[in-house]
Parts: sequence; C-alpha cells; structure tokens
Amino acid sequence: MNAHVDTDAAQAGATRRELVVGTALVSGALLVGCSPADLLAVGAKTEVGAFGPFIRIAADGAVTVFNKHIEFGQGTHAGLAAIVAEELDADWSRVSVEQAPANAKLYANTLMGVQGTGGSTAIPNSWMQLRKAGAAARAMFTAAAAAAWKVPETELTVKDGVVSHAASGKSAGFGELLQAASAITPPSEPKLKSHADFTLIGTDRVRRKDSRAKSTGEARYTQDVKMEGLLTAVVAHAPRFGAKVSGFDDAEARKVAGVVDVIQIPTGVAVVARSTWAALQGRNALKVTWDEAKAEPLGSAEIEAKYAEWAAGKGALPEKLKWETFETRGDAAAAGDGEIFEATYDFPFLAHATMEPMNCVAQVGGKGGVKLTVASQSPTLDQLNTARIAMTLPGSVQIENLFAGGSFGRRANFQSDFVAECVHIAKKVGKGTPVKLVWTREDDMAAGYFRPLTHHRVKVRMDKDGFPAAWTHRVVTQSLMKGSPMAPKGIDTSTVEGAMGSPYLKATSAVDGQVLMPELGVPVLWWRSVGATHTAFVMEHTIDQLARKAGKDPVAYRLALFEKAGANRHIAVLKLAAEKAGWDTPAPAGVTRGVAVHESFGSVVAQIAEVRIVDGVPKVGRVVSAIDCGTAISPDQIAAQVEGGTCYGLSATLHDEMILKAGAVERRNFDTYPVLRNSEAPTVETHILPSTNPPSGVGEPGTPVIGPAVANAVLAATGKATLRLPMIRA
Repeated sequence: MNAHVDTDAAQAGATRRELVVGTALVSGALLVGCSPADLLAVGAKTEVGAFGPFIRIAADGAVTVFNKHIEFGQGTHAGLAAIVAEELDADWSRVSVEQAPANAKLYANTLMGVQGTGGSTAIPNSWMQLRKAGAAARAMFTAAAAAAWKVPETELTVKDGVVSHAASGKSAGFGELLQAASAITPPSEPKLKSHADFTLIGTDRVRRKDSRAKSTGEARYTQDVKMEGLLTAVVAHAPRFGAKVSGFDDAEARKVAGVVDVIQIPTGVAVVARSTWAALQGRNALKVTWDEAKAEPLGSAEIEAKYAEWAAGKGALPEKLKWETFETRGDAAAAGDGEIFEATYDFPFLAHATMEPMNCVAQVGGKGGVKLTVASQSPTLDQLNTARIAMTLPGSVQIENLFAGGSFGRRANFQSDFVAECVHIAKKVGKGTPVKLVWTREDDMAAGYFRPLTHHRVKVRMDKDGFPAAWTHRVVTQSLMKGSPMAPKGIDTSTVEGAMGSPYLKATSAVDGQVLMPELGVPVLWWRSVGATHTAFVMEHTIDQLARKAGKDPVAYRLALFEKAGANRHIAVLKLAAEKAGWDTPAPAGVTRGVAVHESFGSVVAQIAEVRIVDGVPKVGRVVSAIDCGTAISPDQIAAQVEGGTCYGLSATLHDEMILKAGAVERRNFDTYPVLRNSEAPTVETHILPSTNPPSGVGEPGTPVIGPAVANAVLAATGKATLRLPMIRA
C-alpha cells in the first residue's frame, strides 16, 4: 500500500534556477527587465516574414493566413482569412490557413491581452488588425509594381492576386512581384477599403477552408497524434469534488499487460501504459483511498433549496457572504401602483458535453525541452501553467495547436486542468517521452467543470398601463472568476450579464438588482453564452408573463419597452424576425409561437419558435432568427453558428441536467445525460440585418434565446409558465 503524498511542487534539492523561476511564476512576479509579453516570448521561435506575423506569400503567389485563434468548429479559419484576402485582393481559391504558434507577443487577443479564443471575440478583435495587415501587404505589391513599371500607384488595380495597369496593359501576379514587394517597408496606416468596395466579405464565397480535411479524416486532432515511444495515460479522479488521495495500492494495476507506471499527481492517480486499453484496464485494477475531509457535502437538491432560501431572505448567510448590487435606480419598493408579479426560476448544473473529450500530449525533458501537442483554447494560460509545473519559462513551452472537437468554454479554464495533468505525468516519466493523456466521456462528465446551478427571484410592480414600473431581482450563483487571475474586486458581471443593462430595466423607473455569489466545492466555468444562459430566459419569460397580464401582444409589448429604452437594434431584429415568421398571421393548426430577444457578445438576436405540444412534451418545428452582428464576414457561417447555437440551447432547455448527490456526479455519459437528437432539431432560418458596423460575436448569441422563445410558446399554448429547466426531467 503506497500512502505517500505527491511532492512534485516542492522537491528536496531544487536547483537555484528552479527556485527563482518557480517563485517568479507562482507569485505572478516578473523577472527583472522582462515585461509580461517578453516573459511569454522568451525562447519562442516564431519567424516573421516581410508581410508580418499573419501573412506569408509563397513564390507562386499562394497566400497563407496565420490564425491566432483555435478552430474548434466555429469557422474562424475562413472568416479571419477572408478579412485578409479582402484587403489584399488575393485569389480566394489560393488562400490557405495555418494555426499560429503560441506567442502572446505576436498573437495576443487584443481584447484579452493574452493569446486565447473565447467570448465570441475571434472576429471582432481581429477585424482591424487583419484588415490593416492585408491592406499593408497590398500596398507593398502596388508600390513594387509602380516602381518597376514607372507608373503612379493610383493607376494600379489589384484583383485575385494580380496587379494590373490598364493604360499600359502590364500585369503581374504576387509571385512575380514577391521579391521586390518584400523589400518595401509596410505602411503603418494603410488605406482600407470602404464596405461598398468589398467583393469577398459578405458573400457566399466565404466558405470553410477545413471542410475537406475534416470530411476525409485528414484533419488532425489530439487523439490522432502518434509519435515514436508514445505512452498513454488515464487518471483516477476523486469520486467527490474536493477529495484528495490519501493512499493507493497499485499492485494489481501493474500486473496488467502494457502498464508501465502508476503515478500520483495533485488531482489523482495516473496509470501510464503502452495503449489506451491497457491504461484503462490498469485504472480499473487500481485501488485508491480518498481523504474526503474537505469534499463537497451537498447535492444539487440541497444547493437549490439553500439558494431559494437566501433569495427569499430566509436563513442566515454564511460568514463573509453578502449581497452585491449589480443595478439600482429609484425606489423599487415604492414605485408603481399596478399589479404585482412574482416568480422564481431554477437552472441546473450543466456539462459542456463537447464532441471530443479532453486530451493532451506532453513532452518534458530530453533535447526537445517542453512541448504540448493539444487543442489549446488559451495557449498563454497553457504555457503559464505548464511552466509552473515543468519549472521553465512560459515562452519556452512550445505548443502545436490542433483542431478541437468543440469547447463551449470547457478548454478555457484558468488551471488548464487536463493539460496540467498531462504535464505532471510527462514530467514524472521524463526524458522527453511523449505522453498522451486521455479523458473518457465519463472522466469529462464527472471530473470536469460545469455551468453553475443558478436561482433567480423576480418581483415586478406594473404601472397603470401594464408595463414594469419597479423591478426587484435577486440572483444566486457561483462566481466564474473567483480565485482566478482575472477576479474582479466587485461583482463578477458574468453572473448577471444580460440582466444587468437590459433594455427592460432601462425602461423601468425603479430597479433593485442584487447578486449573491456563494462558494462551493463544485468547479464551474463559463458555458456557451455564459451568464446569458440563464438571464436571457428569466428576462424574456418574465416579459411574456407581464405582457399576458397586461393583455398585450408579446411583440408589441417588447417594441414599446425597446422604444422607451432607445434600444434601436433590438427593435430592428424583432421586427425582422416577426416579419419573416409571419407573426401577424395565424400559426399552423396545433402550433403556437413564442418570441424572445436578447443581446450578448455585442450582437442582438431575436427568435420566434413554432412549438407543438405532443403528449405534454414541446416539439419545436421551426425557428426564425434575426441577428444584428455588425458586418457579416461569412453569411453562410453566421447561419451555421446560429443553427448550432440554437440546437445547443434547445438541448439545455429540453433535456440537459447535471445532478450531484453528496458532492458526487450521478450522470456520467449520454445514457443518463440526454442531449438533443437529430430527430428533435428544428428547421432554423437565419436572417442577417445589413450593417456596416464592425463585426460582433456570433459563436454564442444564438444559444440563450431559444429557451425563452420555446417557454413563451408553451405559455401561449397552456397558460403555464416554465419556472425551472430542463422542461423534460429524465
């Protein structure tokens, strides 16, 4: 029986370098003379060509665009490349995309300060950056041609990678002008096209560049990685959140053919083998005892009950826990003289349930130093967390970033949990031996991160015309940022985004909005559309119930409130959706319509869902969506993201629920955690509001609107409100 405790982070005999580097990384301090970007770039080998870090042009004129954002299904490879190709006037058929290396100094997300993808920011944060890159490269080619042909640059045109001079009849492709263009200093502020001159952006020509590779199996995911001497590892995690290893017996595990080692790491016990099957069999034979002194004791039902009590003002709050104000205006206790509406809403823990469970390949030691081969949503965080474990500088951590089979926020946690596990194991194995950590579906469901369980309590006093005059709102949910490097000093706005700043609250004379953020042992993380996953439902379903009490049409009721709040974008998308759905015409027999409108990640989405109740269960047949997301780079991809987001949100509305009992996850695979089936997927029509504004988010805004739209259709059909999700309890 091995009862040792892991001492990986504090080994005796640590070298001076380990102590200095480790202290700098763990404390968050920087080495003298190093800026954060410099520290991340130390040791990084990124060659930057004449056209900058985002563009490479080959001798034959083919263009490669380097994508600093991970491609995990959202289509950024095509959208970002199209921005460059538009300003460069490249031949779209000869534009390819490569994943940029991990280097925050060159490839930081301009809205985050680190290299990372999330918050539907890939297109918005890259918009001007890539336009300028493409326009600067174009200017270099026209300058080279003008000098060679001794003609004014203003007389030159560029189309499909060819520079032409109409008066002389001369023309040359990018490849012919490459050497001369490469010698020209790129302009810092190149002239950009007007929207009226776009020939690629906003057209159906902008289609995915990765479809063929993914259809044929050429696309490389972490599970596809094969290397000489590769070992596979799986980890035995605690059955309850917060429990720690107190000891383990690995005798039987080591007898399994193919098992080469059993290693304790901070999060459990790893079995390392020559195949995935051997590793899993070894883990099955492993005997681990757990110290559950600090394990989470509560289950979902108990947590939900506590939240409801606190929101109702019953029961004492834990020490240091207090209500925080997220929006306040006027006297909510005195405003209004009409009817009072009150409701509570409950939302369960949710798994991310990505198509591809978590996995990573790490190599530590040997001639190659430290390298990760992984689908990294935040290379900077993965570099920092890996460096802490491997005792090196973050910039020295190489990352080969691969395709990912989804994320929905799962891969973007501050602790880099599955990556860190893999590095711990690879460090113990040593000698640069590649180790592939595999998380099964059950591992990801039971040991991963969840969308937090959340409770809302709403009280609205209406005015004489039936509109809200006073709005009191209480939200109880875990903070997503607590304990992170980005933890705010005040409230975590991600817990209440979508309620805070809502046009409905702007149209209300008195508001009292507060949030309570208790600490639990259950690990939580942003989940596709984050706070809007519950706030959109509460705001939109409440509004429909208020409209019903006032005897007003739900669309007309919203338009009146949007008008009062000056929410012009909301008005535009709602009118577009209502027109395309035929809101003012009778629905098909047996069908009711529900509407919802919500803004998230800079985009406004209106949806109208057509629902039929069959044996007491809502069946969604058609969903009409209207979106204002600024300049539409790829209409086809925007439609695809709205469709995918709608189905993801509908799954949570109808089925998804992660249940805990005494701090342990009960549902560990899709047999007990049902998700939306193809047969349940509605027809989704997407209409894009024309705009010349900068692009805003698209990957997430389609998710939060479908739930309340369906609930409002059910309300119209049955007169019953939906006060907890999912609608269908397994």
